[in-house]
Amino acid sequence: MVESSAKPFLKWAGGKTQLLEEFTKRIPPELKEGKLPVFVEPFVGGGAVFFCFNSMFNFKECHVYDINEELILAYTVVKNKVEDLIDHTESISKEYFSKDESGKKDYFYYIRDEFNRAKPSINFHKYEKKWIERASQLIFLNKTCFNGLYRVNFQGEFNVPFGRYKNPKILNEDLLRVDSQILQNTTIHLGDFTDSHSKISKKSFVYFDPPYRPLNKTSSFTQYSKGGFDDSEQKRLAEFFVKCDKKGAKLLLSNSDPKNINPNDDFFDILYSNYHIDRVPAKRVINCNGTKRGEIQEIIVTNY
Repeated sequence: MVESSAKPFLKWAGGKTQLLEEFTKRIPPELKEGKLPVFVEPFVGGGAVFFCFNSMFNFKECHVYDINEELILAYTVVKNKVEDLIDHTESISKEYFSKDESGKKDYFYYIRDEFNRAKPSINFHKYEKKWIERASQLIFLNKTCFNGLYRVNFQGEFNVPFGRYKNPKILNEDLLRVDSQILQNTTIHLGDFTDSHSKISKKSFVYFDPPYRPLNKTSSFTQYSKGGFDDSEQKRLAEFFVKCDKKGAKLLLSNSDPKNINPNDDFFDILYSNYHIDRVPAKRVINCNGTKRGEIQEIIVTNY
């Protein structure tokens, strides 16, 4: 099993920790030989693959992208201001644990309201001191909300309810410090996945982890930002995959397998018909119905 002391500091829908071993089995030989010094991840999400691979391989530089501005803000603070972030998160954590059960719930909604109220005043494109407090609030909400889910409404407001955990681990100082070190060779970008095109070349290893195509109407967890990721977006990604392939980069992509529901659904088999597709087992981690967290198949696409 693949092990790394650097791991996601946030719980994120669609996290790939459970698939790291399958991905590692499929890395191109050029990566092992040190011939791919640049790592690019156009949908970084929780960063399980980034943290693992940037620990395992001696990348000269990494570039991670996401359209979720809160996530990119948090990565930037972890990279550049980790001790200040730890101090602020410790303060929030102590305040939370000083309260009884009713008080903890009230405090959660107080922080959630503050988080949403402050959003219009945040400049997500230029670092400012208030980013530290915001990243700390995001970590707190992530660790104490229902299922560790990140979801926003149409106004872009975080709207996940209180999680009622007995003793959530809000602050993990050691992990934040390790992740900060891993991020030092990394440029963090707020933007669409296509923005990564200029950083991709024959010297790049690229991992694509888009919002997964929902297997049914109730399994969609793609609402991490005000925009969704529908089939037209999946097709736009497939076109971008081809463009990156033509640049000579080594590419790996994962997604849900529609054949779990409909054996005749060839959506991805058609989109990536010119590439290698593997189907691997994975467990459905985030589902409000515990009986529906069983094993399913996911697809792994490579251009090598």
